[in-house]
Amino acid sequence: MNRIHTQDEWAAIAKEVLPASGFGNFDHSVIIASGKGSHVWDENGNEYVDYLIGSGPMLVGHGHPEVLEAVLEQLPLGMTFFTNNARGIELAEEIGRAMTCVEQVRFVTSGSEADMYAIRLARAYTGKTRILKFEGGYHGMSPEAQMSLAPEIEVNFPQAIPDSAGIPDSVIDQTLIAPFNDLEAVASLLAEHDDIAAIIAEPLQRIIAPKPGFLEGLRALCDKHNVLLIFDEIVTGFRLAYGGAQERYGVTPDICTLGKVIGGGFPLAALGARAEIMQHFDKSVVGSDKWLMQLGTLAGNPIAAVAGLKTMEILRRPGSYTKLREIGTAIQNVQSDALSNAGIDHQICGDSTLFDIMFTDAACIDYRTAKHKDAESGAIYNTVLRAHGILKAPSKVYPSLTITDADIDQTKTAAIAAAAAVAAHRQGGSA
Repeated sequence: MNRIHTQDEWAAIAKEVLPASGFGNFDHSVIIASGKGSHVWDENGNEYVDYLIGSGPMLVGHGHPEVLEAVLEQLPLGMTFFTNNARGIELAEEIGRAMTCVEQVRFVTSGSEADMYAIRLARAYTGKTRILKFEGGYHGMSPEAQMSLAPEIEVNFPQAIPDSAGIPDSVIDQTLIAPFNDLEAVASLLAEHDDIAAIIAEPLQRIIAPKPGFLEGLRALCDKHNVLLIFDEIVTGFRLAYGGAQERYGVTPDICTLGKVIGGGFPLAALGARAEIMQHFDKSVVGSDKWLMQLGTLAGNPIAAVAGLKTMEILRRPGSYTKLREIGTAIQNVQSDALSNAGIDHQICGDSTLFDIMFTDAACIDYRTAKHKDAESGAIYNTVLRAHGILKAPSKVYPSLTITDADIDQTKTAAIAAAAAVAAHRQGGSA
């Protein structure tokens, strides 16, 4: 098909054929045409240093030659079968080696599905119904996940606030909300409710780091109250460390969910746990009353599997995570220096492998404290970054292994300009 459309023309078509003019994932004004290594190009040919990287999956960069080779070798052999395939089995095996909590794996095609099934699995295993999640925690698009993800009003805990239409009151009643990093609140809820099946948590909640001892405390409380601990490692898996947050923080959940990196840029996600829990996917073992039905046309398809396997092989090579952290730290430093030199209060929240700037001098320990940052300064800062060829999500920077010294230099120049724009705005002038 001949490309005859400019970015504006594509945007006009999108307005007609897509609700809200987009896929629902990102700024609909950005229409990316191609990517290579650490850079992407939009339909007008504008080039960007890519800190979005597909919202995380492209950790080894766009179009990595080894990943492409693996995919091209698999393509003539078949793209999907709706049966077991060797590459998917091999991927499940490698996930089990990497993740402490995983003995068996079930594949799905999205992180939303993985989290939905993890919640359902916890209910099947425990026979209990309530789910405890943390305000501001993102776990996909299921009804439970859409409780208090980004509530516009503050209510008393543990009241859940739906973030989407179409969610019945019964789901609200079965979901308890606690503030992240507050063990006392969790302990109180577990003592009060004996019908909690699981606590689901992002070990690094968006970019909010767990306080020392918080994850360990969750583990202990879950053990005490016979509650399953679910780590949503869709983002942190194979990013914070090869073994994910489980390795990085030294805490083993009962169930974990994975996505993004394990598909190497193709639609693939998974949930895993020890065999005792995962047996609920086997009707012949648990019987029809405890069986968790799950299937998907493209789950575990070999194209995604080989892309994920090669990506994970690259990440296992010596020095990969040292390099990733060095890159992340360099990106942090050039931004922090620019803002400090401009006299702008800020802090870097997150991990060197995943972070962002918070325009506040207050500690960001949970959704409510992070919400109270200077959002207007953040919007100005991000807008200027993009004008200088830096592409990122509104509240995240995803470093990749392909970021170069030249990319960091460009980021430095962009950050200086963005910091100046924020300073001018605060002074009531213009940069």
